[in-house]
Amino acid sequence: MVGPFGYTIWLLGALLEAAVVVCSLVRGPLRRYFTLNLYMAMSVLVSVGRYLEFSRHGLTSSEYVYFYYYSDAILTICLYFALMGLYAIVFEELGVTMRLRVFMMLLLIGTTLFSYSVVHQSESRMLTRYIIEISQNLYFVGLILTYVLWAALLKLRESRVRVIQIVLSLGMYFSINAANYALRNAYPDLRFVWAFLPPAAGMFLPIAWIYAFMKFDDEARLAPGRLAAVPR
Repeated sequence: MVGPFGYTIWLLGALLEAAVVVCSLVRGPLRRYFTLNLYMAMSVLVSVGRYLEFSRHGLTSSEYVYFYYYSDAILTICLYFALMGLYAIVFEELGVTMRLRVFMMLLLIGTTLFSYSVVHQSESRMLTRYIIEISQNLYFVGLILTYVLWAALLKLRESRVRVIQIVLSLGMYFSINAANYALRNAYPDLRFVWAFLPPAAGMFLPIAWIYAFMKFDDEARLAPGRLAAVPR
């Protein structure tokens, strides 16, 4: 994605990601949502790094392509830890936080081993293929875990608006990126489509989190009548 429009999306995405951390500092939940803010801070650094690689070597260069996929893997892992932090917040009152963290770490290790098993017979560029595979698999795992978390919110009748807003936006983000990987594998010629989805999703997520941090505090809750009814 090049040209004025591409540069604008690139810049806006980085500014919005930085704004999430600033809003978290202003509103006070930086420590509570540390993993989310860590992901956004890493996203800003990656955006700067990608721009530098793009400026020096060009969009189609091997240097930029390698940096893009390697940095994407790092961001995906950071986002996985952000999701782990959300699980801890939702289940903190039940006293199962440590068990959830152990389970999610084992799931992360299992995903990395599975990704390795998929590409271990590759004769060339094994590391690059492994990085791409693990990013793709983690997006799908994150998508499933986010929907499981949403089901848990409904079951527990969670009413904290900020938590609900963040989980919903994260579910949409994982959905968009998982769909992007599926689309890329199924229709590799539609570059104009799957090249647009990641930056579009990258702008949506920080906007949603800025809204959650600035509009609501941790004590803001939905009215009981607006909670989804869950069969007992």
